[in-house]
Amino acid sequence: MRWTFGVEPLPQVETAAALMRRITDLMLALEHEQPEVDGLVEELRRAEAALLRRVPPDPTPRVGAAISGDGRAYIDHARDVGAYNSCFPEYEIEVDGRRASGSVRFPIAYEGPPGIVHGGFVAVLFDCAVQHHNCDVGVAGKTTSLALRYRRPVPLLTALSFEIDRSVADDRILSTGRLLHDGRLLCEVDAEAVAADRATLPPVSPRRGA
Repeated sequence: MRWTFGVEPLPQVETAAALMRRITDLMLALEHEQPEVDGLVEELRRAEAALLRRVPPDPTPRVGAAISGDGRAYIDHARDVGAYNSCFPEYEIEVDGRRASGSVRFPIAYEGPPGIVHGGFVAVLFDCAVQHHNCDVGVAGKTTSLALRYRRPVPLLTALSFEIDRSVADDRILSTGRLLHDGRLLCEVDAEAVAADRATLPPVSPRRGA
């Protein structure tokens, strides 16, 4: 049984996240200031002012003891966080029991050294993909450790592949992962997470009416 915890992201937010990621790439590649960016800034300021009047007054997620409070709905982070939050990488993944495999292409927004992905975003990718794997299998929990070994620079704007293998020992989920380019190893990861009991999860508030 797939593991979920939280509400589904809004479809328009998914559309906006993908667009904002592409716009960020374009702005980071500009040689000079452009009037379109000035117009975008003004539109975003107007949108910010309007949205501030529509979001809950408390930024705390309505989970557990705060379920009846004035906070926000908590969006499910079990899988595909990058689909609705442009701060996270997007990836494709296929889960087959103890093994998962997938692909990723890092845009300019995640650049560190010239033409190279910032190592922190590689860590974010694996933390998300390992959790995605665990949630699809049906036994998941909070990450307790994540250790990466960078073997080669990870290139931007390049089709990359990854592999993840998992096992469960007592109350811990152990995962090992590899990031590759044309079969060449770029990064290895060892991750550990709690094998949580679904029955102990705190209650989560659904979205509320207008």
